[in-house]
Amino acid sequence: MRFLNGSIGSIFKQMCLAGCVGLIFSSVPASAQMATGKAKFVGNVIAGYVPSEYGTYWNQVTPENGTKWGSVEGTRGSMNWGAADVAYNYAVSKGYKFKMHTLVWGSQEPGWVKNLSSSDQRVEVEQWIKAACARYPKSWAIDVVNEPLHQVPSFKNALGGNGTTGWDWIITSFHLAKQYCPNAKLLMNEYGTENDPSARSKFKAIAKLLKDRNLIDGIGLQSHYFNLDYMNASQMKATLDDYASLGVDIYISELDIVNGGSDAGQLAKYKELFPVMWQHSSVKGITLWGYRSGETWKDGSGLYSNGKERPALTWLKGYVATTNAKTK
Repeated sequence: MRFLNGSIGSIFKQMCLAGCVGLIFSSVPASAQMATGKAKFVGNVIAGYVPSEYGTYWNQVTPENGTKWGSVEGTRGSMNWGAADVAYNYAVSKGYKFKMHTLVWGSQEPGWVKNLSSSDQRVEVEQWIKAACARYPKSWAIDVVNEPLHQVPSFKNALGGNGTTGWDWIITSFHLAKQYCPNAKLLMNEYGTENDPSARSKFKAIAKLLKDRNLIDGIGLQSHYFNLDYMNASQMKATLDDYASLGVDIYISELDIVNGGSDAGQLAKYKELFPVMWQHSSVKGITLWGYRSGETWKDGSGLYSNGKERPALTWLKGYVATTNAKTK
């Protein structure tokens, strides 16, 4: 999600990006996650440190900021992999799926890249993708391009610009990802399409271009509160049915729900919408975008507060553990 909207959540988390990378993973209690043994995962973000109860709930890992180019290479030629290493090493040690987020994104690209020539930009972006893929070879999946409808990178023209397809820069990005990360699932991630048919049509058109070239494995629907809080179950199902027509896997990639901020409101919306995702055969996994109150990018979206589960988390844990996910 967008850094300007508070993607990192708090000053606390920024401090942890630099100071918590020495976490001893064995201190995290081992226990069954809610989706253990299920056909789909239920994951969450890691933002520079691993909360002690993380492994109690989640079995897939996405770094919140650690694998974004701007976070890694804020200074040209100087790579800071600390926060990314924490998330990756934890995921690998636990046998959880690790998703790299993200390779190409206009919002959190390094500031210095804007001032380079197009040819130098092309060299730098390829070096970045090569380095990230080499450092995290066990990545299960990668958000190759993030938010193409909203956050176009400054180096777009260095990757082919619009070109003949209108989206050549995205196609080039996926070619590079496929070259350097041949074993990872390649995904494209976007927000705001869940209840916007026009945006959804554009996103589908890009995905089809990639599918026709055998470059994409799935799409990520961020599913943030500013869409889902105002949707009902039938609308959510219609959206997923529409995307299923592409014939690629669907992932709910950044789920959060506020719905007024009260325990009751959040619980009601989770009960209404989460089963639609869990029971849709084209949805292969669900990742929440944070869960600790005070550490999420949006106030009121947390599910775990002051060491206790909010009602939505208690319900979610029970629902997933007792309900089989539908698959094709």
